[in-house]
Amino acid sequence: METTPVLVVGGGLVGLSASLFLAWRGIPTVLVERHPGSSPHPRAIGYTPRTLELLRAVGVAGRVPPIPPGFRLRRARVESLAGKWFEESPWTPENARKSTLEYSPCTGAAVAQDRLEPLLRDRALELGADIRLETELIRLEQDAEGGTAWLRRRDGAESTLRAAYVIAADGHRSPIREALGIGRTGRGHMRTVRSVLFRAPLDAYLEAGVTQFQIEQEGFSAFLTTYGDGRWVLIFSDDQQRDEATLRAMVGKAIGRTDLPVELITTGRWELSALIADRFSSGRVFLAGDAAHTLPPSRGGYGANTGIEDAHNLAWKLAEVLAGTSTPALLDTYDAERRPIAWLRHQQIFARNDYKAEAAGASEGVRILDDDAMEFGQLYRSAAVLGAGDDLPPAARPEEWAGQPGARAPHAWVDRGGERLSTLDLFQRGWVLIAEDERWLPAAKHLGIEAVRIGVDVLPSEPESLRKALGLEQGGASLIRPDGYVGWRSVDLPEDPRGALTDALAALRR
Repeated sequence: METTPVLVVGGGLVGLSASLFLAWRGIPTVLVERHPGSSPHPRAIGYTPRTLELLRAVGVAGRVPPIPPGFRLRRARVESLAGKWFEESPWTPENARKSTLEYSPCTGAAVAQDRLEPLLRDRALELGADIRLETELIRLEQDAEGGTAWLRRRDGAESTLRAAYVIAADGHRSPIREALGIGRTGRGHMRTVRSVLFRAPLDAYLEAGVTQFQIEQEGFSAFLTTYGDGRWVLIFSDDQQRDEATLRAMVGKAIGRTDLPVELITTGRWELSALIADRFSSGRVFLAGDAAHTLPPSRGGYGANTGIEDAHNLAWKLAEVLAGTSTPALLDTYDAERRPIAWLRHQQIFARNDYKAEAAGASEGVRILDDDAMEFGQLYRSAAVLGAGDDLPPAARPEEWAGQPGARAPHAWVDRGGERLSTLDLFQRGWVLIAEDERWLPAAKHLGIEAVRIGVDVLPSEPESLRKALGLEQGGASLIRPDGYVGWRSVDLPEDPRGALTDALAALRR
């Protein structure tokens, strides 16, 4: 019987991300995917700056074409592309207090899912991941020590694999979740719709900066958007199957002209739903991505991007436990941290105009949060965070958090050895203590964690502003987790820095 520390089931965006993040941390991983590759009908297209930060750390972001700084996803209600344009609808109401601060070294990316997945797959393979396409999980059993998986290749050959831990990234229908008996709650199934993917020379209609179009004609309502590579998708508002001639006619109606060459590529069937698993783990099996939460496509990028950060959150915790530096209790914080984020995004989707009419009470009393708060300022509360109380909001902008434990460590530009870096580049590999006072250094050395001294190891352009962003006095220190989130902070210098840091790290590692 083969063995592996981690088995990932599902080779979509989230499964590949999990395999990549684990391989980057040196954890041998087997990924199985029953299909031969990416779906011919891409789904996701928009990836947030936070997702690009994660990919930047593992050497992928440079391979993904970025969107221009300041880009925002715009949607308009139109008769057709060539017909009358009625009005635009914002994703989030304009905020008079919108910050002008720079929150990230990254911009987002707009690339079709079937273009991004091969980049993730190739990088994971470079780092040593074992990715097995056309291999299906046919049975999974777990016990106190791990899981046993029965696998079948496309040629019919069967094998057995033993894994210490299993990540179920096997989609919204998730056979693994169903077998575990994990239920789901939320807004529920909204509707099932059909779509057609096609190629046509329509770039001229993108010059105004609008890329999403709600088509409204008498007797015809549909949604049209571009994948930015010459391909477009037209999503109907019903579950009706249409023949090729009808599909061509519908595409022509959406474009508003019939004199352009149109290549029909493939069709799709989509279930729009909003459901959150009642728990994200069972024993040694962890749910990620659509297996854990399904959310309808949104301009906030709350679907695929949420799943990718699930994988990132889980990867460092598995790496810590497998290395023996943290107890298995650390893995309990995956559900504690990621399930509230899924619920937060569920609420925010239905509070906004795009889905407000379909909320069915799911957004009652919900306040729309700032986009930058949702993107860069979600808050984790768990045993892997010291000092994030229930009195704090679920998200806030980075300058409002000012280094609050449970929030993502803030971005700032610093110089290290003549190289300009983001503070984010200092994190994500392991635990990092960032401080200005040298009296913290023996404590970090004693515990075997990296110490970064402000003003010595890194030179910020404005030392006082970095200290303020971290919420520190001159003698304070911040302990950053391997995922780039603040785990603990001492605002000033305690009487016993070594004891304080030792106690904090022990508590965080449980």
